[in-house]
Amino acid sequence: MKIAFCADPLDGFKTYKDSTYAMMVEADRRGHAVFAFEQKDMAVDGGDVVANTRRITITDDTGSGARWYQAEAPASMLLRDFDAIVMRKDPPFDMEYIYATYLLELAENHGARVFNKPAAVRSHNEKLAIIQFPQFIAPTLVTGDDARIRAFHAEHHDIILKPLDGMGGTGIFRVRADAMNLGAIIETLTANGRVTIMVQRFIPEIVEGDKRILLIGGTVVPFCLARIPQGAEVRGNLAAGGVGVARPISARDREIASTLAPELASRGLLLVGLDVIGNYMTEVNVTSPTCFQEIRQQTGFDVAGLFVDAVEKAV
Repeated sequence: MKIAFCADPLDGFKTYKDSTYAMMVEADRRGHAVFAFEQKDMAVDGGDVVANTRRITITDDTGSGARWYQAEAPASMLLRDFDAIVMRKDPPFDMEYIYATYLLELAENHGARVFNKPAAVRSHNEKLAIIQFPQFIAPTLVTGDDARIRAFHAEHHDIILKPLDGMGGTGIFRVRADAMNLGAIIETLTANGRVTIMVQRFIPEIVEGDKRILLIGGTVVPFCLARIPQGAEVRGNLAAGGVGVARPISARDREIASTLAPELASRGLLLVGLDVIGNYMTEVNVTSPTCFQEIRQQTGFDVAGLFVDAVEKAV
């Protein structure tokens, strides 16, 4: 097959932990032709979607940080001529990202196979998507209204406030029973009521880790990566200094994941990363879910192999 990855610049990959790198290595190992392009490389020309793509060959599959690929000269190619296109551009999920999903959806209309499905990515905000599965979430409020947020705090006493477009733990605040700085945090996150945010009851089990559970082609990966906050930090995100520990998923994790896996797969989401703290789901990640390598390194489970299996089956 010819598989094209829409991703960030390859030279910026941290290969010891990058999940897209793991996907590319596995695809190359199986003899598939691997191509790469960036979001900015796409265009509509003559009514069809093209991209300046480079075929790459993996030259180092150890994640050692050495120069890991060789690339041919870029060439403009029709996206519908690839057997699969894997969208792996990292957030922010800004207007350029949305425009990219429109172009990829147009390519789909011309016969391209895109994973995850562009319309499904647009329809599943990674924070708001949890609202569709209320049986699995902690008490949650979505609003930009100061009075509603203050009432929620008065009811639950210990809360988390976060933007709807954040990633890597950015913009997350905890407010305890003393309500210290609550007004300033509300003003900052909501831009004085003009921006909608999410507010949730604080989940104390965060000390045991913010678990990333992967769903691939409707299958639940049997290990999660618990991202454990360090020191006085409330965020477990690896980007915020959390330490990742792989462990088997719990019975509650499996209940959540096995309920969502077939439903999200039917919506065109081949790869999903659920975030679970204690018994509660907190996010549904659909843009560029990670943790492939940490799980493989610590448990031996071949997450990238399962992903490429799913792509091969889907096309």
